[in-house]
Amino acid sequence: MRRLSLVAGAALIVIAFAAATRVADTRDGLIAEVVTLMAGLAGVSLLLYGLLAGAARPAPRPSTPAPVRAPSSKEFTIGAAGLGLAVLLISGLAISAGWQWAALGSVMLLPMIAGSAFLCGRFLRTR
Repeated sequence: MRRLSLVAGAALIVIAFAAATRVADTRDGLIAEVVTLMAGLAGVSLLLYGLLAGAARPAPRPSTPAPVRAPSSKEFTIGAAGLGLAVLLISGLAISAGWQWAALGSVMLLPMIAGSAFLCGRFLRTR
């Protein structure tokens, strides 16, 4: 099954490259663009499945409780720097592009903001 998906994925990628040569601003060109995108997506998915499907998984180890360590000041510094960078980036967007782009940027930066706030909060809770 892995070899079949590797061959099918490679064939779809070749089809995607062949269809990319026919992309134009016509009806046929737009159809070729859709074929390029879909064949590329399916080809890469099948190729990755063929390469990674039989990856060996390590045997599960018996669970032992990990020692709990106190957060260091380095984690607090990294968290504070992340929050400062987020404020700098969002304020730069607000000044240069307007509040709509700043709102979009804050949504895109939300994982970084949450992670940085978690690091700072974890450090401050233990003190």
